[in-house]
Amino acid sequence: MELAAIVGERGVRSDALARSAYESDGFMLQREAPSIVVLPRSTEEAAAAVKVLRREGLVVVPRGAGTGLTGGARPIAGGAVLGTARMKRILEINPDDRFARVEAGVVNVHLTAATCSHGLFYAPDPSSQTACTIGGNVGNNSGGPHCFKYGSTNRHVLGLTLVDSDGEITRVGGIEPDPDGIDLLGPLVGSEGMMGLVTEVTVKLEPSPERVETLLVMFESLDACCDAVSDMIAARLEPSAIEILDRLTIEAVEASVLRAGYPEHAEAVMLVEVEGGPHEVDAIATDIIELARARGAFEARRTADDEERKKLWAGRKGAFGAMGRIAPDLYVADVVVPRTRLREIVGVASRACAARGLKLSNVFHAGDGNLHPNISYDRRDADEVARVLAAGKEIMEACVAFGGSLTGEHGVGLEKQGEMCLVFGDDDLAAMSDLRAAFDPHGFWNPGKLFPVRGCREIEARPLGSEAR
Repeated sequence: MELAAIVGERGVRSDALARSAYESDGFMLQREAPSIVVLPRSTEEAAAAVKVLRREGLVVVPRGAGTGLTGGARPIAGGAVLGTARMKRILEINPDDRFARVEAGVVNVHLTAATCSHGLFYAPDPSSQTACTIGGNVGNNSGGPHCFKYGSTNRHVLGLTLVDSDGEITRVGGIEPDPDGIDLLGPLVGSEGMMGLVTEVTVKLEPSPERVETLLVMFESLDACCDAVSDMIAARLEPSAIEILDRLTIEAVEASVLRAGYPEHAEAVMLVEVEGGPHEVDAIATDIIELARARGAFEARRTADDEERKKLWAGRKGAFGAMGRIAPDLYVADVVVPRTRLREIVGVASRACAARGLKLSNVFHAGDGNLHPNISYDRRDADEVARVLAAGKEIMEACVAFGGSLTGEHGVGLEKQGEMCLVFGDDDLAAMSDLRAAFDPHGFWNPGKLFPVRGCREIEARPLGSEAR
């Protein structure tokens, strides 16, 4: 087989059992087995494989670790998956200029592990960072708890290498602080695999803070916990992360192997991280606790011990997995509202789920208004699935009405296609489609995603072989 000659026998998965492992990402409500899976080991192999797949008339879905939650990496019927799982080399670490160059399949947390000896770290930290890859993070412009201070992936990407639909290799951006020419990184970061395959990424590294302290603040009311976040921002306090977990989430985590020591009698807890010099950390932590107590917090713990801090954060980042104790499946919404409306959208989500007899839990990046209302369900129950999707739609509509957004870090994929019309008009969507066509005039990369096909004027990915408008 020609593809096996390019990527090796282990780099081609064509039997039904092997292909079934790629039939969805974390959004398991829509599944489709690819006709073939190709796993190159380098940029050059990826480019050569693209030429073969294009010649054979196959559309391609790029895939990292498959941890995405919107169906963006779900295969297309009759198409191929081109994965970066074998492209996991850290190519360069430059501690003087504070950047690293990595292949797209490098796992997020492995990059920080490789740079910590230089007193540096990679800031974006999705909850799935022990599994998700840098290439996938680029595709979805992923966030994470510490993006409250440091920003999402797009603020940390300096350059990347892209394989286009003709199998040509293009290097975009670089380490220069203000490179010449048109900024192409902007549209590529967050493009959800619709403009090409990212194979290498150059990222900024941050200096490790002198001191880090984590606060666990406990509340008898989720509303009061949400309001305390707005108070902190209004007071111009600057922690690096502000997370909220509600009671059902706490109970699930504490019943799991990730037991973190969260108080099960609390209705909500706030996990806050403060970093900087010793005096700065102490002053900010003291002010945060004082504001929280004014909002009704009944207890606050401070810890600078690394082991205890890691335990608290492991519980937070493992919360989605712990929900498996409640039901076999989890719908993870990803919506954004102004911080002053946190309690309102939590109320909307609670009522939407209660009206449909659904179990709702909340764990979210409160600092930047990025909520994750989580609905536990069983996908084998078609009626329950319909109720889950209806509740998700109601939550998204409310977020847009409150001046928010459909997604903070998970992307649009298949899940939010219909809701794109709540935010964008026909002209907006047409402009996006034209931009996409400038990179991929053949509709080769990840067709049928992101652009809505119902609810407003139909703007679909162009079929393979069509011409750009």
